[in-house]
Amino acid sequence: MNDLVETYKDLLLNVGEDLNREGLLKTPERAAKALKFLTKGYHEKLEDVVNNATFTADTDEMILVKDIELYSLCEHHLLPFIGKCHVAYMPRKKILGLSKVARIVDLFARRLQIQERLTKQIADTVMNTLDAAGVAVVIEAQHLCMMMRGVEKQNSVMKTSCLLGTFRNNPATREEFIHLIR
Repeated sequence: MNDLVETYKDLLLNVGEDLNREGLLKTPERAAKALKFLTKGYHEKLEDVVNNATFTADTDEMILVKDIELYSLCEHHLLPFIGKCHVAYMPRKKILGLSKVARIVDLFARRLQIQERLTKQIADTVMNTLDAAGVAVVIEAQHLCMMMRGVEKQNSVMKTSCLLGTFRNNPATREEFIHLIR
């Protein structure tokens, strides 16, 4: 963590700030702590996140967790992207504890990311963890790298999806999912 604090001190000096200014006295430490939290997904393991919360269930109907809050950092500019994630799966004997779906989203969101890869990582992980018949993930997010700099488009939203198994192969299942997340 000390290296990260020193890096933030260098960064502040390089943008022309005075490290002795009252408002910046503890900023390198706070910023280092914040970055560690925002990238904690690098230090978590899927097994610990799921924590044996897979259960046998006699259902093959769609399970959907909708509007999961999502916070990540764009790997290109280190600026946040913020939005929501919808995760659905068609179980094949196993279901996942409700909070574990959100924890899987955070596991990958709390890394430097691009939204396209994040969407696929979540879908692949749920699919493999449960041996599900299908998984669908949609992420809708606003990217500060597009809003604050560059093209500066305040109302743009990026939507990505990853459909696996029955969500990809069965139009009725896909349509049900799309209807439910609207």
